[in-house]
Amino acid sequence: MAVGAHTDTQASGGGGAEGRDAPSLAGLPVLGSLFDLKSDSLGTYLRAQQQHGDVVRITAGPPGLRAELYCVFSAEGAQQVLASESANFRKDNSFYQEIRESFGNGLLTSQDADYLRQRRLVQPLFTKRRVDGYAGAVAAETRATLAAWEQAPGGTVDVSEEMMHLALRAVARILFGTDVDATVDVVARCFPVITEYVLRRGYSPANIPRSWPTPGNKRAAAAMDELYAVCDRIIAERRAAGAGTTGTAGAAGEDLLTLLSAATSTEDAAFDAAELRDQVLIFLLAGHETTATSLAFSLHLLARHPEHQARAREEITRVLGDRTPEAADMERLPYLTQVLKEAMRLYPAAPAIGRSSVAATEVGGVTIPAGADVILAPWVTHRHPRYWPDPDRFDPDRFAPEAEAGRPRYAWFPFGGGPRACIGQHFSMLESVIALAMLLRAYEFEAVDVDVPVSVGITLRTDGPMRCRIRSSAG
Repeated sequence: MAVGAHTDTQASGGGGAEGRDAPSLAGLPVLGSLFDLKSDSLGTYLRAQQQHGDVVRITAGPPGLRAELYCVFSAEGAQQVLASESANFRKDNSFYQEIRESFGNGLLTSQDADYLRQRRLVQPLFTKRRVDGYAGAVAAETRATLAAWEQAPGGTVDVSEEMMHLALRAVARILFGTDVDATVDVVARCFPVITEYVLRRGYSPANIPRSWPTPGNKRAAAAMDELYAVCDRIIAERRAAGAGTTGTAGAAGEDLLTLLSAATSTEDAAFDAAELRDQVLIFLLAGHETTATSLAFSLHLLARHPEHQARAREEITRVLGDRTPEAADMERLPYLTQVLKEAMRLYPAAPAIGRSSVAATEVGGVTIPAGADVILAPWVTHRHPRYWPDPDRFDPDRFAPEAEAGRPRYAWFPFGGGPRACIGQHFSMLESVIALAMLLRAYEFEAVDVDVPVSVGITLRTDGPMRCRIRSSAG
């Protein structure tokens, strides 16, 4: 999508509610921007920012069922919503409620006392030392992908599908240890059904009860039953066997489910079986789709820009030689990390983030009323010409240290921010750098599908293949 020049340089203000009314994006007389949001929400957000500035109201739906979205596009506004005034912006919208009812009340969706308790129990399992111990599991799954590619028909792979499979197997291995195969097939089959159900209900102005025996409700219920059953079985078996028996994934020789089962704090009792399942489901959801998106678009962009691909491969070969990458190699591969960050700028796995305002608040000189649905759009902020000259151009040098130091903190926020920032941020970066290093060392990539349309699901997704022609880098 082309990004036009934007000349409105309004600054974000502090709290309070003394600002002016938000400008509105023009839409149809009765339905507003309903069809625009359904057909191309990301393009609609971009157009809103280009035409009206950094806080814009978008209406969608007929009278009586109309939604009003207050979209915040500046880095300063994102910081206000996610960090400095985060208590005023909650995960109370209908979309999060649908995720909660389908994938459980885990870290992504919980709030208040539930969230604080879960964070206290889970945080020690995501220290840098602990996460670094999962590098071997990521490398093992990447080796399996490389072995499968030796038989790729016509030397062509769909990197979107392949990275989804790799990331799912990696997170399943880290969660379940030796029980990977028992879960991957079920997750791969059930997640798409449940995700489509969540999206349909989350974006609908009105929904029938889930208990009604419609075909859609029955399909989703069957998928949830199958997914819950495999998680419950593994959790029960693990607890019956006792902690510390799998010894396959982590720095201390334990997979994440074992550690979650044993997690306690001075304030909190351990998770019960239902709570454990909620955490597992959220980790499966957030832990594979987001990383897969970042990996796939990194490869796709490098395939379209051979000069950057050659520079990344030279760094990988020089640093690693023939050895398997380790966690410590992240710091030794700065250009590869810059490639990944630039891919996440252009294609953030969470391109839009929703909140609900508690009290009327001034953001960027504009009043956001109490109870409003608020949208942050990394897709737009990551292309904002105030922070990103020539924003649609792929340029990993934007993330050289001196360039990063010159930008606002929230000009780039693919992992969210503030007290609800993604707990798996370091793991996602570690997994992506290790996998990219191994894939690029083994193969050269050439894009077959140059223009790949995208849309918004629970995460960013491609609406078509993302094929690359691969050729051994040794020959």
